[in-house]
Amino acid sequence: MAAKNVELGGVDRIARQPDRAPPRAEPSPPRWNLDAVVAGLKLSRDVSHNIRHRGRLRPPPSREAIVAALQGFAAALFPAHYGQPGLTAETIDYFVGATLNDALTGLSEQVKRSLPFSIQEDLSEEEFERQAVEITRDFAARLPAIRGLLVSDLRAAYDGDPAATSYSEVLLVYPGLTAVIHYRLAHALHELGASFLARLISDIAHSRTGIDIHPGATIGGSFFIDHGTGVVIGETAEIGERVRLYQAVTLGARSFPADERGALIKGKARHPIIEDDVVIYAGATVLGRVTIGRGSSIGGNVWLTHSVPPGSHITQAQTRSSSGAGAISPVPERPGLSSERGA
Repeated sequence: MAAKNVELGGVDRIARQPDRAPPRAEPSPPRWNLDAVVAGLKLSRDVSHNIRHRGRLRPPPSREAIVAALQGFAAALFPAHYGQPGLTAETIDYFVGATLNDALTGLSEQVKRSLPFSIQEDLSEEEFERQAVEITRDFAARLPAIRGLLVSDLRAAYDGDPAATSYSEVLLVYPGLTAVIHYRLAHALHELGASFLARLISDIAHSRTGIDIHPGATIGGSFFIDHGTGVVIGETAEIGERVRLYQAVTLGARSFPADERGALIKGKARHPIIEDDVVIYAGATVLGRVTIGRGSSIGGNVWLTHSVPPGSHITQAQTRSSSGAGAISPVPERPGLSSERGA
């Protein structure tokens, strides 16, 4: 009887438990016809639409590794601002040396990965390795000069913006200087032959700041981009000393020469020359291989496709009334000291 009560009690407890849904059957896998899709992609990749560089599979540079190297270079160039906290006069050189060693080692690997995409010759892995080490060594030797240019850019930003309260503020929060740091590092690599890697660095800066500077452009010292969003500087642009740009300025190409087959001719000079002490205000567009003379001021939203002599002051009203023919008035004072400000 006791056993029966236990059994009934057990049954009773089971009966009082909440109902459980029966296990559901797993859905049958969908029929994607993957064999045919994969075969079609292989045909496109290898035969019909093959764009593989020289037909070889090569790993591209790692964006994450490039970013890490750039952070290392920034910390080595300005350790008090981008380096680790707690640095002292006794430890700062050790930190800079160790940081540079890591950054240059990482950069060398990315240079090696990028070289097959930068040069026409199909070289051996050993030769790519040798060239990568040589380029990285030459790049390292340029870092003191690069820092000198960046300090001139930093001073130009501080002196040229009444809202700037300190050099530290400019270094840490101004997107224009962030873009210029990336540009100066990328430009050195571009000159040394690592052009593909340099373009990746400019794209990283563009993603961070909204400022697009081609590493092939030539830019003098004391360069200041105020606000900066939307600035575009083309590959063959030449910019002198003490030039200031505001947001949404474009230094672009007006036309693209083609060969007899209609293909664009690469590498021709097609972007503006901006001489020393020029200010270009917000939204201005300067196109073609034109020259903006020393000490000129280009007003906001101006569309300019012709050269102007030194000391010119170009406004939107002038370009409209002259239909671009160039009604130009000289400005006696330095445009950098003008009370006119970009919006």
